[in-house]
Amino acid sequence: MHRLTVPISDEEIRDLHAGDTVYLNGVIVTGRDAAHKFMIEHFVKADAIAAEDQELHDELKRLLDGSVIYHCGPVVQKLDNGSWKFVAAGPTTSIREEVYQADVINYFNLKGVIGKGGMGANTLKACQEQPAVYFHAIGGAASLIAQSVTEVKTVHKLEFGVPEAMWVIEVEDFPVVVTMDSHGVSIHEKVEAQSKAKLAELLA
Repeated sequence: MHRLTVPISDEEIRDLHAGDTVYLNGVIVTGRDAAHKFMIEHFVKADAIAAEDQELHDELKRLLDGSVIYHCGPVVQKLDNGSWKFVAAGPTTSIREEVYQADVINYFNLKGVIGKGGMGANTLKACQEQPAVYFHAIGGAASLIAQSVTEVKTVHKLEFGVPEAMWVIEVEDFPVVVTMDSHGVSIHEKVEAQSKAKLAELLA
């Protein structure tokens, strides 16, 4: 078992292997389809950063440097004092972000991605080069995971809607499992290959 605190170093990432259990601590950011598309179009592949986006760009560069992005569409509650509380924070299926993820990892110096279901070859390659890892969160445990969120610090792009906004959260002992590591090992890839072989065997 590993306990990691953001910002995470390259050495700590290289020390992780597929199958390892990790407890994450520190400030991370949620981001799903709308957030990834926005980051690619307005930051990663933009010819220039628009003036109205510069502050957010600089903030995300700071927040995500050595940190983790979480594929999550939370259920939130706004408290009387104006602050926010996560009621449920389960992982979203990650493969939808495959077209964006490698570029986002490289541009923001991410050290990890949290989600469910795993990702593809482009993300695995980025994990080897960066280095970074893919963390699998427990599906169906949204309320339990929300208990790991100790503070909602702020939210960006709330106009995308609550699930698609970029929530900046502090987590304490957030439980995840490494399923894609920086050494080119993907548990998801292995399971898919085994499943295809078994299917071929059954159909023979």
